[in-house]
Formats: sequence, C-alpha cells, structure tokens
Amino acid sequence: MDAVRVALLREVLAGTEWLDATRRFAGALRGSVVSHGGGLLLVGTPAYEPWHLAAHLVDEAAWSGTPELSPTLVRHAARASDPAHLAVGLRRLEAARRGETLLVVAPDATGPELLERVRDARRAGATVLALAGPRAEDPGGPEGHEDLAAMAHELLGPVDGAEAVVDLDTVQHLVSAAAGENSATAQRGRRRFRDRLSRLADQLTAPPPPRW
Repeated sequence: MDAVRVALLREVLAGTEWLDATRRFAGALRGSVVSHGGGLLLVGTPAYEPWHLAAHLVDEAAWSGTPELSPTLVRHAARASDPAHLAVGLRRLEAARRGETLLVVAPDATGPELLERVRDARRAGATVLALAGPRAEDPGGPEGHEDLAAMAHELLGPVDGAEAVVDLDTVQHLVSAAAGENSATAQRGRRRFRDRLSRLADQLTAPPPPRW
C-alpha cells in the first residue's frame, strides 16, 4: 500500500513547501548516485536504523530500473554472524571514497563516532546527504545535528515557512518515491506512478486464486 499512501500524502500536502523540498532532495540523491555511480551507503543513528527507507529504496530501484538507488545499509550494531546484507558496520564508512554517496538519517542525536565517520567520508570525496529531525540546524537541537548540517552537501530538515508539520517517516516515504520517479521526464514519472497505482489496484481487487 506504499504507492497509495504516497499519493494520499501528496494530496494532503499539496500547496505546502514539503513537496518541492522532498523532490529537490530526491533529485539531489538520484543525481548523485546515478552520475557518480559509486554506490549508495545508508546509515542512521545509534538509536535509529532506517530499515524502512532501505526497503523503499530497493523497491524504487527495481521499479525505476535504477539499480544505483539500492543502498548498502550500514549498521551501528552489525555482527559478523548477521546475514550479509545486515552485517555491514560503521567501518564501511572508513572505506568511503570519491564517487560514493552517503545518506544519513538522523531523527535524534548522531553521536561523536558517527559524525567522525561522516566527516572522514566527506574528506575522502564522498557526497554526503542528510535527512534530519526537528531543529536540525539549531545549535540547541539534538546533539550533533548542527555539525551534520555543516557537513552535508544537501540537507533536508524542517522546512522554513511550512505550515504542515511532517514527521521523518513521512519525509522518507516522499523522498524515496520521488527518487524513483526522477529517472524520466516529469510526464513519464507521473505515468509510471499511475501505472503502479493501477497495478496495485488490480492486485487488491483481483479475486482469490482457485483452490484445487
């Protein structure tokens, strides 16, 4: 139901600054991973792992035919015994290089270790993008957010002048959907989204398969 949810969110937020802001950020994300081709690293904070965003980006990569959008999830508590796709720890950020894109999702305090790894990745030439929670650019906000804002090439936090208050989970839905649509012209993007809704509606209304 994610496609339907995104459509409803866009309808609710029509006329606010959020749609333009999330589309601009999604365009920066897509432009970085497609033009540089070095891969996408996705990391959260010690208290928050962006599982859902990782799953949405994998889906959008498949839907849009853009494998570059499929991220490597970097985890704070990864263990060698975890499945391969869940066993990538923070040391992976030490190996970040020019051409790679690092997307940081920070609804809460980033912590000094993560900030240092992000700083090193940027110095090595990686493009840093950040989705931040409330007051991300306010020195009085969550610890480390002002530093993250300074390091990010592109930051999406609270939108100035926006009447609607949108939580970070909603922002992640909007960004991932827009990133998948930016592969074509706006018209083709709208058509692709309508096609997805149509296919989803067909699946939801199809009769159950016969029992043999």
